[in-house]
Amino acid sequence: MRKIKLNILGLSYSQTQSGAYALVLSEDDGNRRIPIIIGAVEAQAIAIQLEGLKPPRPLTHDLFLNTALAFNINVVEVFIHKLEEGIFYAELVCEQDSNQITVDSRTSDAVALALRFECPIYTTEEILDKAGIILDFEEEENEDEESSDKEMVGPEEDEDSDYSVYSTEELNTMLDKAVSEEDYEKASEIRDEIQKRTKNK
Repeated sequence: MRKIKLNILGLSYSQTQSGAYALVLSEDDGNRRIPIIIGAVEAQAIAIQLEGLKPPRPLTHDLFLNTALAFNINVVEVFIHKLEEGIFYAELVCEQDSNQITVDSRTSDAVALALRFECPIYTTEEILDKAGIILDFEEEENEDEESSDKEMVGPEEDEDSDYSVYSTEELNTMLDKAVSEEDYEKASEIRDEIQKRTKNK
């Protein structure tokens, strides 16, 4: 069975389920994408890692990472191996010394851990055939230009939140405060504003 590598493209609010998010994975050497509906907690765990935010206390997935490394266990691969009735099934391929073991996992948790262990994510051709969405590259580029801030990493910015009125120094102070208070949604919005200014320089 040939494994196909996937990349994490981003997160967006789910258009079909209230309070849920869509995790979008893209084929490494192709133009197919897999949207996976995940919960808000798992979306937050993924977004925090993608944004490079450092929580003051370890979240659940950070605790898993720290515990695994303390016992010399490394997650070397995440494999999304089954799609059944709209649900994706994944497993963690773990190594300890010369031993290898696979552990069943929800796909959202597996992706959050893949980011922390910096390991690859794979799936099968069969799953890509079933769930993959093929996008036209020109259409994709136009959509990215128009709405990349809405589609990609982290929650959408609240319409009432206008961080453009603050200086970069003030934003950095606000970012530190949001992280220390574990308000990661606000921290993500502030980080987006800082990154926007950096790109425009």
